[in-house]
Amino acid sequence: MSARAPLGSVELVERLDRILPQTQCGQCGYDGCRPYAEAMARGEAGIDHCPPGGDAGARALAKLLGVDAKPFDRSRGEHKRPLVAAVIEADCIGCTKCIQACPVDAIVGASKHMHVVIEPLCTGCELCIPACPVDCIVMQPPA
Repeated sequence: MSARAPLGSVELVERLDRILPQTQCGQCGYDGCRPYAEAMARGEAGIDHCPPGGDAGARALAKLLGVDAKPFDRSRGEHKRPLVAAVIEADCIGCTKCIQACPVDAIVGASKHMHVVIEPLCTGCELCIPACPVDCIVMQPPA
């Protein structure tokens, strides 16, 4: 990446971060949306790393940075409609692995008790799914 918007570095990071979908999914190769925004502001990452943001997100990032727009990198994942996690109560064993995997603390519960997803907090990152040893988490459209 070459051209940068004429903004202070902190302001640029803030604006980039606001464009990103805040899924904190890591598909971009960074530990969340803010680290990705920081890397873009430093010129170390392209605008095409975010599948949840899709092509529209990549275009918005390109516009802000003053670089050529390009579609998001499909090798990083697919752009999907918004989904949220839900725990199948009858199958949950209360292992807490989903709680530990959730980057936005959208899952609550206690050891050996059923867990629940706080839907308004869930970003749909799907990181809880592989963490669950009993496959009791499903993705569904928000209510």
